[in-house]
Amino acid sequence: MRLSLRTTCIRRIPGQSLNIARLSTSPTFIPSMSTEAELPGLDAIPAEGQRIKHNNVIYTTVKEGLAHILVPEQKDAKEGQPVQQVFYNPIQQFNRDLTIIAMKAYGKERMKQKQVASQAKIGKYAEKKRKRKEQANNDRPAKAAKLDNGVADNETKEPANATEETEPTETTETKTTEKKELPFTILDALSASGLRALRYAHEIPFLTKVTANDLLKVATESIQRNAIHNKLVDKIDVSHDDALAHMYQRIVDELRRPKPSPNLKYDIIDLDPYGSAAPFLDAAVQAIRDDGGLLCVTCTDSGVWASNGYPEKCFSLYGGVPLKGWYSHEVGLRIVLHSIETAAAKYGLAIEPLLSLSIDFYCRVFVRITKSPAMVKFQAGKNMLVYNCGQGCGSWTTQLLMKNKPTPNKKGDGIFYRHGFARAPTAPESCEHCGSSMHMAGPMYAGRIHDPEFVKQVIAEAEEASPEIYGTLPRVRGMLQTALEEYIPTPEELEAEAQAKKEESDETKKPKKKKKTEAEMAAIDPYPFYFFPAHVAGLLSCRSPAEAPLKGALRGMGYQVTRSHCKPGSIKTNAPWSVIWHVFKEWIRQKAPITEANIKPGTVAYRLLKLGGETKAVEGDEAADGTKTEENGTEPTKFPEVIFDEKLGKDPEQKKYVRYQMNPRENWGPLARATGK
Repeated sequence: MRLSLRTTCIRRIPGQSLNIARLSTSPTFIPSMSTEAELPGLDAIPAEGQRIKHNNVIYTTVKEGLAHILVPEQKDAKEGQPVQQVFYNPIQQFNRDLTIIAMKAYGKERMKQKQVASQAKIGKYAEKKRKRKEQANNDRPAKAAKLDNGVADNETKEPANATEETEPTETTETKTTEKKELPFTILDALSASGLRALRYAHEIPFLTKVTANDLLKVATESIQRNAIHNKLVDKIDVSHDDALAHMYQRIVDELRRPKPSPNLKYDIIDLDPYGSAAPFLDAAVQAIRDDGGLLCVTCTDSGVWASNGYPEKCFSLYGGVPLKGWYSHEVGLRIVLHSIETAAAKYGLAIEPLLSLSIDFYCRVFVRITKSPAMVKFQAGKNMLVYNCGQGCGSWTTQLLMKNKPTPNKKGDGIFYRHGFARAPTAPESCEHCGSSMHMAGPMYAGRIHDPEFVKQVIAEAEEASPEIYGTLPRVRGMLQTALEEYIPTPEELEAEAQAKKEESDETKKPKKKKKTEAEMAAIDPYPFYFFPAHVAGLLSCRSPAEAPLKGALRGMGYQVTRSHCKPGSIKTNAPWSVIWHVFKEWIRQKAPITEANIKPGTVAYRLLKLGGETKAVEGDEAADGTKTEENGTEPTKFPEVIFDEKLGKDPEQKKYVRYQMNPRENWGPLARATGK
């Protein structure tokens, strides 16, 4: 008997996408060869490249992490044509790897807090029982004289085993409470193929239940099929519903929940839509637990929030206006955070950004949600407008919407915060550096976009992760390191950190939830955004300085310098723009002289370099001797000497990190929207 063996070949056609539904994320992918009659069913042990037959449809198994998903083979598909019945994008594996590592870091701390709270509740319950028992004993009347039958006249004879029946009931109830598994639930609101839910169930050990929801019937059928094949039916709830309807229904169920039954809201909600997550934010902030739940949000419409092409669309979706500039991606992150904060504040919910990343063509933010009307009062003082010289030199000035001002209390032994109006404007109509018109962007979030302590926890989790499970681990680790290095502390923050470390060393290591101080609630990021040396040099028509000498010059003047995770080659510093322009003018004078005749009058470079015999000192301008006239024009500030010290500018990096994306393949990027019913 002759068997016909069928193999799947993949051919690359120039200008077209690869057939991703037939690809795994590993470099080599060879489907197992079997006849259709011999193919196993869903009950087979999952394996990469495996062919499965179910309901007369043949599927090929694709593995990512510890999960296996079944992708239907398309006999009638043209060669080179992308197959996308249920959305699957291998390029997003970085997003999924990062999310799982971050969830595990968050969840471990969360479970410690739950265990402490559970033990406290058990102790409180036992104490109440003990007090009720003592009260009952104290309320018993004094013994009366016994009658002839041996029973007191004020007693009622009870069965001999009455006490024995009561005590075990109490003990059993306490033991049951102690042994009960602490719940940890996740909602994958827009699950598509269910890959995220499968990986969460496989790779997060303390997870008790994940709900995989999707509006498309073909998607929920795929999720159910994958859950059966991965032997995860007991951990995955499949929901065929509109994401908004599902979350709002959960809110209704929680409001009607009889006390003290378990909380029905989710510990984590993951929003990973095709496009903007803005329509889902209102429901998500309410459906998540308000005692520190984690909201994970992806927005793939970077053309809206990180460019100047659709400002009206950005405002309608996120409530803020983007800008034209080098740092537009960080502006976009802050606009998305502002949108989440605005959605939450209406319900007395405050947000704490833990990790906010601009990645490739999308952004990914991790935000903690807490019920705290006191924190919400600080919101207006933690949002800002930005005056941007988008048509000229690219400099910026920030403008807070309100001001959270510390004020001494009446006793004089402490402070409290007043929430008042901020002075405006902080910038003139024309740029103080080049004279170009200023444009306004925002409102946007003005606080820190990362929590350094959380980032350290995620890094520690990444260090323990297996590269065999997390295929993009090197880049995850590199981006986390870059995000951590973005943090430029103020002197007050350095002092507070030193004090916190001293207090921690004096206390026991008992896990407990720290209460945020008002100073932490009011804190903003005083050094937002970044610039590109190559672009600045291009404006001045000079050769671009190397990264190390430029960093050395700024550090030699006493400023902190680091990089941004948003773009390679970026510089993030606490130096003001006046200092940056002075350093670049010194670069031209010392290292890269230019031909003034090549600078056309009226250009940005002409105005910045003050060519053409301009001698009038304008407010904020630098004099020929390196001094700068202040606003009152009386006390000029002399800049320190600029030395382009390459050794000082080199970062003491012992380990090499993959900090930025490298093209995983040709013609990669966002795919078309999945279709189905």
